[in-house]
Formats: sequence, structure tokens, C-alpha cells
Amino acid sequence: MRIQPLPTQLINQIAAGEVVERPASVVKELLENSFDASATTIVIEIEQGGIGLIRIRDDGNGIIKEDISLAVSRHATSKITSLGDLEKVRTMGFRGEALPSIASIARLTLTSRIVDSDCAWRLVIENSKVDNALEPASNPEGTTVEVRDLFYNTPARRKFLKTEKTEFNHIEVLIKRLALSRFGTGFMLRHNSKEVLSLKPAQTESEQQARVEKVCGDDFIEQSVKVFFEAAELQLEGWVGLPTFSRSQADRQFFYVNGRLVRDKLVTHAIKRAYYDVLFHGRHPVFVLFLTLNPKVVDVNAHPTKLEVRFRESRLVHDFIFKALHRSLADIKPETHSSPEFMFVNNEPSTVPSVQAELSPGTIQSRLPQGGSSDIERYASRGISGQGREAGLPPLPQPGSDIPPLGFAIAHIHDIYILSETATGIILVDTHAAHERVVYERLKQQKAAGIIPSQPLLLPVRFQVTQEEAELVEEHSDLFQGLGFELNRLGPESLIIRAIPVLLMQTKIEQLLRDVLADLLTYGTTRRIEEVGDELLGTLACHSSVRAHRRLTVAEMNALLRDMEMTERAGQCNHGRPTWVEISAQELDKFFLRGQ
Repeated sequence: MRIQPLPTQLINQIAAGEVVERPASVVKELLENSFDASATTIVIEIEQGGIGLIRIRDDGNGIIKEDISLAVSRHATSKITSLGDLEKVRTMGFRGEALPSIASIARLTLTSRIVDSDCAWRLVIENSKVDNALEPASNPEGTTVEVRDLFYNTPARRKFLKTEKTEFNHIEVLIKRLALSRFGTGFMLRHNSKEVLSLKPAQTESEQQARVEKVCGDDFIEQSVKVFFEAAELQLEGWVGLPTFSRSQADRQFFYVNGRLVRDKLVTHAIKRAYYDVLFHGRHPVFVLFLTLNPKVVDVNAHPTKLEVRFRESRLVHDFIFKALHRSLADIKPETHSSPEFMFVNNEPSTVPSVQAELSPGTIQSRLPQGGSSDIERYASRGISGQGREAGLPPLPQPGSDIPPLGFAIAHIHDIYILSETATGIILVDTHAAHERVVYERLKQQKAAGIIPSQPLLLPVRFQVTQEEAELVEEHSDLFQGLGFELNRLGPESLIIRAIPVLLMQTKIEQLLRDVLADLLTYGTTRRIEEVGDELLGTLACHSSVRAHRRLTVAEMNALLRDMEMTERAGQCNHGRPTWVEISAQELDKFFLRGQ
């Protein structure tokens, strides 16, 4: 067949196939036009899930009479005029193809009025053709767009639509997502003449938080951390949910770039990495985040529906997001008490030596002297062992007006949970999970500083492994050395351990290494093993932490509580399980019906 130009309507319908997937797609395009028009109030009326009618009315700037016809022409826009404008787009729309694309698959009516105009002007479009001439109409200042009978002339595409309820649900979710990007704009949503959503403009911080909770749930703000970071002309602000406030699906994740709602793989990976050792497997974090950066360094023209963007300095953006969230999640720990009696400087106790008299393995590293092996042995011997040293210890500080955040240990319940009394109630701590986090964070600090202290063994330990495991050790000897192990291959299926990390001196080292090797084998290539170096530390921490059903002394329990107060991410073990839970005195009173 001969090459020939496509008809205008077919061109518009091809473009519509990229822009309009379902009624929610139409709503998105029209709302973004309202945003660009500086609308402060937007009313969305939907019938039959958007298939019958989509009417969006805003109080924005409006369109002058002479430009209304141009507004429904392809690639006609007031938002860019040159390549320079395209490289620094600040508006939501800029291609000028949304209205003509919609008009090619639905019956469209555009009515608009500018400020101080005597009347509004209306234009009716059907099958990409003007149905009648521009005519005066009644409309408040702003613009109203009606879209009726979506896909009426493309029945094959209409068959792909879901039920009315499903299509409207997509619209409602979309409006809530977009509402978070425009706190200063009010939204009203009606479906089949019934009001479904009403959001007033949110100017104050409390009003903005109320809007976020309306979208993300009533307890989102309470269960989240406020984020605000600036660096290298990048700014990230918003809220990230606590690791314990996670979901089984990624349906409460809202990320905006310069006010534009996006789904970006680079952003998703950075956020996932920030949560990786505090979130339980199979769970998804909740967040509402706003990234602001120079429009010149982000390409918003990378996807037909503008849901994806491309960053010029992708690694910089990735690392910035990761570090900002990683730092925010690290700061989630029991509030440090302001009393001088319990102030800590450089991880050293200032006035409570008796609380630290029994040190857990997690506390050894921060107090190691710069002496010889005798000093190391002396400190290591204070670790959590079968017997405490309470007999010769000074008395513990008594609960009173100055109580540390996690309080004072009262009992070791079932040899698993620490019961602690705080100033406002009681706390239950999972001993193993808490100790695991403490050891893990200390190992990470030591690894980052390259100072994991190693202790030579008086008698090297030799044990048999599979040939695959032996090859793994030989191939990654530097990795084990960096973790404080001197581990060598003796034969095809044998290894010898000559030195181990000081923190792990009291563990069953052979079984520990077998567990670690088994975990490593699941990661495959060298590059992948390097990427999950922290997972290896997590395995070491898990297998070297105090086990359940091992009775702790009061001093040991208090030492662990104090360590938790100084440890980042102390609220979860490195598998994402919670380490402690608090029950307030008011909750206890309510449970026992006191005062009722």
C-alpha cells in the first residue's frame, strides 16, 4: 500500500490510546489543567463510573474567547513556546493533546469564562469536529469541561472497562492522590448526584495532616515520622510510616516530583533500601513524600501519561532519597530523657555506672579499651552469660522522677520478655529481637569504620563443609576478613577458623558459620553478596544474640534497655519484627475499668 497521511480523527484516537486508558485517565488530565489554571476549588461530578458523564468545574483563570477553539486543537498550549521551556517544565500539562484526544473518543463540551468577562463561552466537540459555533453561555469564572459517553465511537475499547463501581473507585483513589499534591485546593467529588468526598483547602499544618489522614487512614500521622531534608539543591519532605505501620500491598505510597504524582523505579528502589532491615518481609511501607528539585534536572516528558520521569543525575537523586529516609528511620528510638542523670555522651554513660555493670555483647565494642588481649578478655567476660554478677554490684537507680525512656526492668517473663516499668506505664521487650538489633547496629558501625575487633583463637577450629561452601569462603575471603574472621580453606571440603570477632566470642562459632554460609549460598553471584553485606551482618547478629528461655539478671536486662535507648532503629529487629511494645497506665486503667 502507498504511504499516506492519517486522518485527523484517527491521529487523535491513536493519541487517546496512549493518554486515556479509562475514565480515571480523563479525570487526571482535566484536573491537571485545573491545577495549571491556579484553581482553588474543583468540583468533580461523575455518573455511571465516568462512562456516562465526567464534569469538572474549577474557579481557575479560564480561557479567553479567542483561544477556546485552539484549546481542542492538537499540540496547542499556552505552557511552552520553545525547547528551553520544554527542558524546564513547571506545569502539569504542556503537550496540548489531552482535550483533542478526549474529544476523539467522547462527546466533549468546553465552557470557560475569564475574570471581568460579561459571559462565558461554550464549544461542543464530537468526533474531533466542532458540533456548532462558539456560543455565549452561563458559567462562573473558571472552566467547566463535560465528557459524555466515553468510548461511544470505539466500542472495542469500551469492552475493556470494568464495572461502574470499579471504574469509580479508580477515580476516587486518583483524586485522593492528586489532592495530596495541592493542599491549597479544595475538592468535591460526587457520584450519581451523591457526595462522596469533600476536602476543604488545607493551609495550616494541622489541616494538611487532616487531609493526609483522610487519604492514608486516621492513624497515619500518629504512626509516621515527619521528613524534611535538603542537600545539593534537592528537598524531600513529607511523612514516612513507622516500620510497624506497614501494609500487605503497596497501595498507600504517594510520591510527588515538583508536585507531580509519579511512579518511578529509581525512587521505589531507594525507599525500599531505606526500609530493608526494619520492615518485615512481604510488607510494604506507607509514605507521602514530596521531592522538589530544579525542573532542568528532571525530564517529565518520558512517558505518555507523565506518570514516569527521568532524572539527569539519577544516582544523586537515589542516594539523596535513601539517605534522607535511612536517617529518618534511624532516629526512631525511645525518646532520650532530659534529666542529667540519664544523659549519654558519645555512647558512654555519664552518671549511671551501675546500670552498665552487666554489659551485653552489643555494648562491648563501644567500651573496648585500646589495650591488649587481656583487656579485651576482661570486657568480653562481662557479656550476657548464664550467671550475672549482681552480688558485688552497687544498687541500681530506683524508679522515681528521673526514669529513662524504657524504664527499669522488673522481671524476665517466661525467660523471653523483659517487663519494664516506665514513668507512664509498662513496656514489654522481646529480649532476642532487641539484642539482635543492638548487635547488628554495632556490627554495621564497626564494618563501616573498618574496625571490627578480632580475637585470635588459642586453638583454631577445623570443620568439614561442602565443596561449594569451601569455594565460597575461598572466593570471598576478604569479605569474611572485613567482618573480623580469619577463615581459611584447608582442603576441598574443610575450613579452619583462626580468629573471630570479639563480639562473637561466646557463640558456637562453627554452627554460626554454617548458618551464615547457608544464607550466603542463596544470594548467588559475588556482586549480589556484596550488595547484601548488611544481611550477612544481620545473620551474625541474629545467631549471636541472646536466645529465648535464657534467664537474665536484672542488671543484664537494664543494660539491654539502656543499649536500646542509644541504638538506632531499636524499635525493630533486622528482620522487621517489633522489639518492644508499650502499654500506658491509662490503657491499664481502662482494661480494669478503674474510675468507671
